[in-house]
Amino acid sequence: MCNQHSKEDGCRCRVERIPNFIQPRMLLKLAKKPAHGYELIELLGQESGSPPDPGNFYRLLRSMEEEELVRSNWETQNAGPARRVYELTDLGVDFLHTWAAVIQQTQKSLDRFLSEYKTLFPE
Repeated sequence: MCNQHSKEDGCRCRVERIPNFIQPRMLLKLAKKPAHGYELIELLGQESGSPPDPGNFYRLLRSMEEEELVRSNWETQNAGPARRVYELTDLGVDFLHTWAAVIQQTQKSLDRFLSEYKTLFPE
């Protein structure tokens, strides 16, 4: 939601309308260090202000594992229940590079849009 509208106003410029790049953000976090799912949800939530939907998140994580972008192992060393820890594969690193190129191109398009917008509507 933007700063100009409240939920009650039915904000039409919701951030959700811009792709949230959840997959490349997950890959980037895992490139830094292996993590369990809940930890990734927390990190992504801190970054964006709201955590991803857990159901969709775990479906995407399983899909990424099936595509061999990530792999998981059960961590049983710590106290408490076993947790699945995910890490990035070499294929995942390659895919992260592809995402970075796509995001860079998208950023250029957004910069052009904002430049044209500011020309029409100076502050």
